[in-house]
Amino acid sequence: MAKAIQKIAMNAAENIPYDKLMLSQKNVRRIKDGVSVEQLAEDISRRKLLQSLNVRPVLDGDGEETGTFEVPAGGRRYLALGILIKQKRLAKNEPIPCIVNRRQETSAEEDSLAENLRRADLHPLDQFRAFKTLSDQGLDPDEIGARFFVSPATVRQRLRLASVSLRLLDLYEKDEIRLEQVMAFSISDDHTRQEQIWERISNSHTQEPYYIRRLLTETTVRADDRRAVYVGAEAYEAAGGVVLRDLFEQDSGGWFQDAALLEQLVFDKLKVDAEAIRAEGWKWVEAAISFPYGHTSGMRRIYAEAQELSAEEIKRYDALKAEHDKLDADYAAAEDADEAIEAKLDQLGAELDAIDDRPQSYDPVQKGIAGVFVTLAANGKLQVEAGFVRAEDEPRPETGGGDEREEGDAEGEARSNGDDDGDGVVVNGKPVDDSSGDDGEEDGIKPLPDRLVFDLTAQRTLALRNALAGDADIAFFAALHAFVLQVFYRFAPDSCLEISLKSGSFSQVDGLAETSWAKEIAERHEAWDRELPDETDGLWDFLVGLDEASRKALFAHCVSLTLNAVVEPWNRRRALEHADVLAYSLQFDMVDAGWTPTVEFLGRLTKARILQAVREARGEDSAQLIDHMKKEIMAREAARLIEGSNWLPEPLRLEVNDAAANGGGAIAGETSDETTLDGDEAELPAFLADDADPSSDEPVTIDGDETDHLQAAE
Repeated sequence: MAKAIQKIAMNAAENIPYDKLMLSQKNVRRIKDGVSVEQLAEDISRRKLLQSLNVRPVLDGDGEETGTFEVPAGGRRYLALGILIKQKRLAKNEPIPCIVNRRQETSAEEDSLAENLRRADLHPLDQFRAFKTLSDQGLDPDEIGARFFVSPATVRQRLRLASVSLRLLDLYEKDEIRLEQVMAFSISDDHTRQEQIWERISNSHTQEPYYIRRLLTETTVRADDRRAVYVGAEAYEAAGGVVLRDLFEQDSGGWFQDAALLEQLVFDKLKVDAEAIRAEGWKWVEAAISFPYGHTSGMRRIYAEAQELSAEEIKRYDALKAEHDKLDADYAAAEDADEAIEAKLDQLGAELDAIDDRPQSYDPVQKGIAGVFVTLAANGKLQVEAGFVRAEDEPRPETGGGDEREEGDAEGEARSNGDDDGDGVVVNGKPVDDSSGDDGEEDGIKPLPDRLVFDLTAQRTLALRNALAGDADIAFFAALHAFVLQVFYRFAPDSCLEISLKSGSFSQVDGLAETSWAKEIAERHEAWDRELPDETDGLWDFLVGLDEASRKALFAHCVSLTLNAVVEPWNRRRALEHADVLAYSLQFDMVDAGWTPTVEFLGRLTKARILQAVREARGEDSAQLIDHMKKEIMAREAARLIEGSNWLPEPLRLEVNDAAANGGGAIAGETSDETTLDGDEAELPAFLADDADPSSDEPVTIDGDETDHLQAAE
């Protein structure tokens, strides 16, 4: 006969007054985690208890119930209810729903542990959708955040994730896509575009969130782009544009989705700004987002001048200057500081600066033939470059003929009315029609055609080259002048020599700036920089006035900055062979320059390389003394062994062929296993000396650690 299956009986549920409950010390939760008890109390006050307490009756010495119950599972809920009682929001004897465990088939600790471990948190996707449901029910992010004790920003993030394409969310639910990828897709509301991107990368090795963001924003414009800053997000959105935002990463304001709309808004605003500038009296204004390098080439520049000081202003300036200088001299001689005098000096200095910085203005006559370039700076601000005179707008001298003067006057009148080609306002290369006059026929003397000017100057260039080749001294001056312009004067195209200097910075090499060579170069450069004139106009005369030794030293400094003997795996330059020839000619050696194999350098090598270095520097016997050590200790002891041996790693050794070296001696660093570089035995550390038997079983202490020479450390 089949045995009947015993049915499971549940523990009974009872409502027990709170004052009959007590917190059990057998609750396994000891550390606060997640929502605080105070926040839980607020949640209970809003929605009451959602989960009963798990309690056990307290028994007396005879095993009888005392009428009180301990709470081994649900301690945080018990404490939260206690907070509500202290706040007079809950009665002391309020019946609390409890599950009473009288059988006690398991221990209180086991029940407490099971309640916490068996509880499963929501899948993130369920949380996203739940927040979305609450939002659809009319709750805003602030209210949802307040109810669940999270920030409104967190709620907005969850709502954004819930708005991702359902197809991608299904993949996330099946663990076929990561949460970080869903977060990256959330910057766009275009589900079709999201799915297209996933199709594009799903079979690719590159599926990182940054790449997804890049693909989703590849046709957009960043909010910190100068065009976006110039127009502004408010004006862009008012015109119907959409700004994409990333709620999970710093996005610097997001991305402007409609690049074409943004461009149009930029040009519309540039047109308004350009017309306002031309109204100030300029002949022409040309506006664009950016201009190519050299766009002002061939134009003469006029500059604004400060207003002339009146006699009264000059008298006041002199009086202020005299008072300031006297007070400053007296204060410098005083022994104690005086805040009142310092404040007076600051006041006088500010008044003098105000006079020195008086408004500047352009000559109205010059403005009538000059124009302005308007563009956007990198920070999105309007950048105005004013005072450029085109060659065709330069005033022409009068020839004395009455008819020509009349034609010239007519031409000038037409120009002043903005009737010439290129006059007026030009935005993005297209003229803005702001006058109704017809283009007048220009009958005056025009500049020479560009092609003719090119031909003539090409002939002059070759003739000048031929003359320069016959004068070595002037050629040296010209080359030195071109070098100094490039090294010390940024963007100074004041030389007709097309000589280009390139100087690598090697900023990726840690600690390079701290080497003695870098410091000497910097000090030498700063010394020359202080001596050179501030402006390029006086540079030629300065170089001519130097003595021969100084000129040569300056020339060598400029040339030295162009030397590049760096070995790069992607750049196999034959010029590196020339670096060895140059080093041989200079009788240069890295050992003499002060290079030594440090512990840090040796630590970057493999153990085999470290042993090979010691073998080359001190011989096989020395290498065997450290071949059993851990790499960290091996590098330290190898540095001690190699010190003073003149050993160099291969990239630092001088390697030139016999023809270049003319039969020179051996290259530093090349040695046999049986000899040392300097021919002498190395002075070994005490624990590596001959009197220490490497075969001894007695351990040797290294910096507090015991090392057995017979046992490999790895």
